[in-house]
Amino acid sequence: MSAIVNTMPQGKISIGKRLGTIVTYILLVLVSLIILFPLLFAFSIALQGQTLTPQLLPDLTQLDWGVFVRVLAQQPDLPRWILNSFVVSFLVTVGILVTSSLAAYAFAFLNFWGKPIFFAIVMGTMMIPFEATLVPNFLLILHLNWTDSYQGLVLPFLAGGFGIFLLRQYFMTIPPELQEAAKLDGCGHFRFLWSFLLPLARPALATLGLYTFITTWNQFYWPLLVTNESTWRTTQIGIAIFHSSEVNFLNTQMAATLIVVLPTLLPLIFGHRQLVRGLTAGIIK
Repeated sequence: MSAIVNTMPQGKISIGKRLGTIVTYILLVLVSLIILFPLLFAFSIALQGQTLTPQLLPDLTQLDWGVFVRVLAQQPDLPRWILNSFVVSFLVTVGILVTSSLAAYAFAFLNFWGKPIFFAIVMGTMMIPFEATLVPNFLLILHLNWTDSYQGLVLPFLAGGFGIFLLRQYFMTIPPELQEAAKLDGCGHFRFLWSFLLPLARPALATLGLYTFITTWNQFYWPLLVTNESTWRTTQIGIAIFHSSEVNFLNTQMAATLIVVLPTLLPLIFGHRQLVRGLTAGIIK
């Protein structure tokens, strides 16, 4: 078989590889356009002006770039909503990374009584829908008088079974000889976690962080339940109210949606490499 391949002209092989590469890139571009079509169509509608029958493509000679300024003028609380969502998403992400790292280290490297039982309980929490915990969490926040506050929006989400499971599975791939060598050098648990495990687990941490940030940003029911004042609303609540008040103007609706979507795209754009590494970690031995 190798002899047959060697006798083939090198030019035909190179042309075949180039054609294959071109076809692959064309398919990737087509798939990317299909995935990005909703975002591109929303951007097209936003630039078409106040129309009730938007077209697929806007008139390039009459693009309405001022719609984004008008959205901010019509809803002055929109920057505050974005700030609230960013602060809440950031604090929840940091809390999840800290608590998940500590708990995952305990389940992966420490030996203590009832370890399998506690880990089974952590896994069991993943089977409980969040809607089942809405009332107890709301009563707790109401009792603490934390409605219309960052702590009320953040507290119920500072720990989660998914993050513990993800990091624990990643820590299990670390050779135990590394911990033994660190102990011989006088390295304690926290030093070993901070100096060795967390740098090695950056792909998993990035995956968990991006997932947590976007999930928290898109929350609707909990912010709706614990916020009453407009200044404490998050983007999802504010945009829903804005859409109901601007139902006749699709361009302002799409412009407001694009303004809200942009902060969630930035972490994906700058962290996509770590995200891909985290999702594919462990596939290749």
